[in-house]
Amino acid sequence: MKVLHVDVNHPLIIEQFNSFGFENHEDYTSSKEEIENKIHEYDGLIIRSRFSIDKEFLDKAVNLKFIGRLGAGLENIDTNYATSLGVFLAAAPEGNRNAVGEHALGMLLSLFNNLNKADREVRSGKWDREGNRGCELDGKTVGIIGYGNMGKAFAKKLRGFDVEVICFDIKGGIEDENARQVGIMEFHQKSDVVSLHIPQTELTIGMINSDFIEKFPKPIWLLNTARGKSVVTKDLVDALKSGKILGAGLDVLEYEKASFENMFSDNKLPAAFEYLINAENVILSPHVAGWTEESLVKLAQTVVDKIKVEFC
Repeated sequence: MKVLHVDVNHPLIIEQFNSFGFENHEDYTSSKEEIENKIHEYDGLIIRSRFSIDKEFLDKAVNLKFIGRLGAGLENIDTNYATSLGVFLAAAPEGNRNAVGEHALGMLLSLFNNLNKADREVRSGKWDREGNRGCELDGKTVGIIGYGNMGKAFAKKLRGFDVEVICFDIKGGIEDENARQVGIMEFHQKSDVVSLHIPQTELTIGMINSDFIEKFPKPIWLLNTARGKSVVTKDLVDALKSGKILGAGLDVLEYEKASFENMFSDNKLPAAFEYLINAENVILSPHVAGWTEESLVKLAQTVVDKIKVEFC
């Protein structure tokens, strides 16, 4: 097996592939076009998010037997076409689910207790106890949209709180001891907190919009540690302004890395995003919910284990 690595990952992946007798090549700088020109030489490809694996790329990968993606999803790969060609696909949602669950919980508790706002104020010499009075999670209903690896990890973190946890998913029969599965109408009626743990698909892009938000009879808190394009930023901001959304913890945005950095360098911040970065009831992080020292190891090991089962 000849394997090409196009993203830097934990060294264990190459070490263990070597022990399987795989021949490992690393190329972290060539363009996608340059990689396409030599991908026909390889049996395996290891990638994170450096570029998309589309039909044109796959047509040139005539000897490709597997793609390992060190991440939760496979949205940067044309999975249907790859599968039709017999290419084995290995993602690693098991590798960073605990990290995502902890990050979501941290964001939620910080929002409820005004921790970011209070920290900034104390550092600037302002001592405002009443203005930073928080609220407690106990007694609330936490609604999880998408009850796969990430959603279940977050629900597990909530077991120490006196909360009701409900989940909504397009798949049936996925509830467990940590969350009760409900229909979308009950989800809207009961949720105080809504946490997104969904992949990026045609169904989930733009899912959290004004129409969706208005169906909640009471104000909610929103967490998104899943995919940025699931939330329409302008509609989120409108809901924050109106009080329909009390606060938001966003690890992902519609504006991912390249467009995000360009907005700042070109001084072209969209009005909705400018509101988010100045809002005291919004917490932002740069898509790092699943990005811990421990998950770096777990992601690599998960992909190795899946490929080992298939090819060793």
